[in-house]
Amino acid sequence: MVGFKPTEVPPTAMVKFVGAGTAACIADLITFPLDTAKVRLQIQGENKPAAAPHTAQYKGVFGTMATMVRNEGPKSLYNGLVAGLQRQMSFASVRIGLYDSVKQFYTKGSEHVGIGSRLLAGCTTGAMAVAVAQPTDVVKVRFQAQARVEGARRYQGTLDAYKTIAREEGVGGLWKGTFPNITRNAIVNCAELVTYDLIKDTLLKYNLMTDNLPCHFTSAFGAGFCTTVIASPVDVVKTRYMNSAPSQYGSAIKCALTMLREEGPLAFYKGFTPSFLRLGSWNVVMFVTYEQLKRAMMAARASREAPF
Repeated sequence: MVGFKPTEVPPTAMVKFVGAGTAACIADLITFPLDTAKVRLQIQGENKPAAAPHTAQYKGVFGTMATMVRNEGPKSLYNGLVAGLQRQMSFASVRIGLYDSVKQFYTKGSEHVGIGSRLLAGCTTGAMAVAVAQPTDVVKVRFQAQARVEGARRYQGTLDAYKTIAREEGVGGLWKGTFPNITRNAIVNCAELVTYDLIKDTLLKYNLMTDNLPCHFTSAFGAGFCTTVIASPVDVVKTRYMNSAPSQYGSAIKCALTMLREEGPLAFYKGFTPSFLRLGSWNVVMFVTYEQLKRAMMAARASREAPF
């Protein structure tokens, strides 16, 4: 057995809630430069006229990271990290930590869980998480994209970003892109959690693996790839729209149509490689850490409650 052994008592909802947020923060700390590179590649070309010659500032994942380090310093790879960690503690805690509880609610406690119940649970917790954490996502994206503004930095710090957006765009500016983000996270949550759930259940059902680290790694990697393929178009639109000036796009749909008209359909898969590298590695780190944290917290609780 690799890692902590499964506990006899299943993890409580609070253990899952705290464990998911903590695991997501650890995953963000490790994979954040890839996420920043993805954002820079996704917004590249959004302000250029259709007839302008194509001169890409960023080329490829590692080329983007190298360009950022050369032009802006190594810290630029972690622009928006504070908002990113705030986002994960509020966002992942809800969408991942409450997934099992919501799934049980839809199945009314039945042991047989169909794919429909899993999809419903994924959509529900994904939408709930966006409602709670949208302002942190807006600030994170703005920070990661900040280098595209010439001269003075757009925001001087995380709190300054929240205040500036609320002052200049109204409180609603902090919830900018909520619709595409709900759409994206319903898709991401279903693809990520349901795929992980199904792969893991299949591996255990047919005794291909035991419930340990290799099983969690394999399930998480598969979930990351499926999620990237399905969610990339919505993710690009979400990033463009949340990072745009107040009058640049009238709506998320208008943003998507503008991209299609000016940059072609491949624009929806801009930053696909960093998206996969980031989501694949993020899923592996997050799910493996999450599974271990749940077991560690339940083992600590059991030892604390055990009689001397």
